[in-house]
Amino acid sequence: MKKLLTITAALSLMACGGKKAEESTSGTVEVSEGDIAKLTPQETLGQEIFDGKGNCYTCHKPDGPAIGPSIKEIAKVYRENNGDMVTFLRGNGKPIVKPEQYEVMKTNFYLTKTFSDEELKAIEAYMHTYK
Repeated sequence: MKKLLTITAALSLMACGGKKAEESTSGTVEVSEGDIAKLTPQETLGQEIFDGKGNCYTCHKPDGPAIGPSIKEIAKVYRENNGDMVTFLRGNGKPIVKPEQYEVMKTNFYLTKTFSDEELKAIEAYMHTYK
């Protein structure tokens, strides 16, 4: 039984190339696989919500438009306008990115209004990683 567990563990490490995410002393998570990403814990939470329970990825892609504008475009417009993404996601802000698509986006406020302040700020932090 011990041999089986050892072999399974070895195969798992080989399949992953022995690469793993490590937390640096600065608190950022560093992924050694070609430095795919260096996200803070808050940004990582934002990514998990964006790709998970937020279901944001279905309409917003990193580089190009889908149903909604790209993450890069959203982050750029919010940076340039000193916009408050958290207020918008709560349903209390005016649209500054593609206002003509606001009717489609506001249908998602039923979900984003259930998120905590920490979760909304994490989504905002994650989206601002796209430059």
